[in-house]
Amino acid sequence: MSASGGTKAIVAALSANLAIAVAKFVAFLFSGSSSMLAESVHSVADSGNQGLLLLGGKRAKRQATPEHPFGYGRERYIYAFLVSIVLFSVGGMFAIYEGYEKIKHPHEIEAWYWPVGVLVFAIIAEGYSFRTAIAESNQTRGKLSWTEFIRRAKAPELPVVLLEDFGALVGLVLALGGVGLALGTGNGVWDGIGTLCIGVLLIAIAIVLAAETKSLLLGESAGVEDVEKIKASVVDGDTVTRIIHMRTLHLGPEELLVAAKIAVRHDESAAEIADAINAAESRIRAAVPIARVIYLEPDIYNERAAAAGTNPGKAPDAADTPVAPDAPGGTGTGGGTASGAGASSGTSDSSPSPTASDASAPPDDSGH
Repeated sequence: MSASGGTKAIVAALSANLAIAVAKFVAFLFSGSSSMLAESVHSVADSGNQGLLLLGGKRAKRQATPEHPFGYGRERYIYAFLVSIVLFSVGGMFAIYEGYEKIKHPHEIEAWYWPVGVLVFAIIAEGYSFRTAIAESNQTRGKLSWTEFIRRAKAPELPVVLLEDFGALVGLVLALGGVGLALGTGNGVWDGIGTLCIGVLLIAIAIVLAAETKSLLLGESAGVEDVEKIKASVVDGDTVTRIIHMRTLHLGPEELLVAAKIAVRHDESAAEIADAINAAESRIRAAVPIARVIYLEPDIYNERAAAAGTNPGKAPDAADTPVAPDAPGGTGTGGGTASGAGASSGTSDSSPSPTASDASAPPDDSGH
């Protein structure tokens, strides 16, 4: 997902929610409907959430510093997680409290045309916002189902806006149903029941958002397609013969770290290995443009060491890993280096390459 696409959906949702929040508060003041009050707070919470997403997007653009050498891309994940907390506490819990109070102390709805008119207007406005979010999501969703898109998206903004808008539309229908039943039966308890349903709905959405953003905060690998592209780009069949093991990690929605131990021929010179690594980096960046930080460590392939490398917590026995006497690197155990060649990272292909010992050797990414 592009940042501009996510911003467009967020701004559309923010504009709709601010207008809806004002209208709902006016309707509550004239009618006394608890459903309208709960929906008013819901819209205020949603407006605050969109503000948090915009703030997170802005802060994530800050340049990397010595203290944060990989930048601030994950701030977008942090603010998306805060959205789930706000939705749970301010939206969901308040609605449940208000619904309980209305059921315990019911009263008739006054000036019914205010809540009904505002709810119809809110459904139209939220429908426009939801339509915008769907259109922006379809540009990157591909063949994924909506459930898969929300679970696999690396950029949190569109899934958050989609779930919020969907919850808002369902909540408006529940509020309209509660108000309608309260008016039809003359029993204000129905208004409170509608408010309780809104609260349960918001808490359920908040839990889903929290679970998904937690996974992003912990660190997710690249998608399956990107991993395969990277693997195909690394091996040239000449100097680089295979990938011993590899890991990828999203430093942010649009920035990917690639770290791999690669097998090179033992009779290659350091200069030839360095050229091969630089060429591999260029191929990776061409295949997966968001792969901006790349660490490649050359080594001599050893079957036993490579098998142990699939387990991050297991190191092969040094006695079981023979060293090739003419090898420019190590033995495939994670400690080998090649003078003048090694892991390279940075945002441009012209950046200098540190030695291979600067990069840890992560296991194969196929386990993700």
